Order: sequence, then C-alpha cells, then structure tokens
Amino acid sequence: HAHIGVFGGWAKLSLTADELIAQMNEFDIEKTLLCSQPNELCLDAVNKYPDRILGMVYPNPYDGQKAVDMIYDYVQNKGFKGIKCNPLKQAYDEIMDPIMQAAEDLDIPVFMHCGHPPYSLPWSIALLAERFPKVKLTMIHMGHGHGVYIDASLKMAKRYPNLYLEMSGMPMPSKIREAYEEVGHDRIMFGTDAPFHPAAVESQKVLCSGLDKRGMEDVFYNNAAKLMKLI
Repeated sequence: HAHIGVFGGWAKLSLTADELIAQMNEFDIEKTLLCSQPNELCLDAVNKYPDRILGMVYPNPYDGQKAVDMIYDYVQNKGFKGIKCNPLKQAYDEIMDPIMQAAEDLDIPVFMHCGHPPYSLPWSIALLAERFPKVKLTMIHMGHGHGVYIDASLKMAKRYPNLYLEMSGMPMPSKIREAYEEVGHDRIMFGTDAPFHPAAVESQKVLCSGLDKRGMEDVFYNNAAKLMKLI
C-alpha cells in the first residue's frame, strides 16, 4: 500500500502519482493499493493509471452514514477495491462498526494502521476482527517499530483467521518469516507505505527474512493478489 499527496508536519514528505509510478517501475512493482485523502486525489490517480493503481476508500468514520455512502459509491461506481482506515489519525473504536459492516456487505478487505497507542494497537484491531469474522482485516505495519506490538500482531493473527499482516515500517525481517510460518503462508504481505518508507529498504527486509523462493513470491506478490482477488 502507498499514499500520494503532501504530508507536512512531522513527515515533511510529498509524492505525486507520477512519482509513485516511477518508483514502481524502478522496483518492478506491478500494482499498488493506493489510499489518500481527499479520496478525489486517489481517484484521479486510479483514472490516470487504471492498470497500475488499485483504489482504497479512505473514510472518516465520524462522518457516519455519509462515510458509508461514500464507500458504496467508490466501490460500486468508481471501481475501488477496499477500505483504508487509520485510528492513529482519527482516534476511534466502536464507531468503526458501520464501516466494517459495509466491507462485509461489499465483500472487500479493510486495511488498518497498526502499531501506535492508544487506538491502533493489535488488541483493539483484533476486537474488530472478532466482531466481524467475515471481513478480511489487514494490520498495516503489523505493530510498526515496537517489539511488543509486533509480537501482539502475530499473536492476534494466530487467534483470528480473518486477520492479515502487512510488513511496511516493521523493522524485524525475522518476524516476516515467523508470520509466514506460524500465522499462515497466505496472510503476510509486502508493502512500502510510500512515501514514508523507501521501497529499497522494505524489499530488503523480505530478502533478508530467511524465506525460500516460494515464500518470497507469496509475500511479494501472491498473497496480496489473492486478497485483492487479482488471481
């Protein structure tokens, strides 16, 4: 997954759709799951690069029914393939339930930032997975840079079969292999979180994880393709 736009504040980063495509070409990335606010920014990129970019709706759950209606519109009318949510940014818990219900009804996955207190920790995300067992819910960053949260992400994914893991920003290559072997061969996937993490660094973590060729093919390609119904 990746983002485009201007990210001020602490990040001081920016990335355009054209720059993202250039990065994808450099690292042989076939497709990117793109989530950006405002959603129109992502829609423009999807329309410009329909064969390379898959749109992910980025709702604000505090918008209530308006957010749910937007999800239906973007999925049914604009071809978006999933939902991205960020409780770190917007601080929510049970208010996510209508979003999750929309995902279940539309049979699309939800991607959620994972790794920062108090709202984006693995235990809270696992509660969503428990309440909505039919929704495939991906923990982006699988705990990020905190060892306890990384360990908890794996433990929660072992407990709930609808939880998936994405490894961008997570610094321990060994945990990629551990997830592959202990959580499931089809539930751990590569990501860049562009522009926040270089694709070169993220790819090296997979290459250094100790996985065999088949395992790397699953993490780099097959698992995300299956989740997004591309194969």
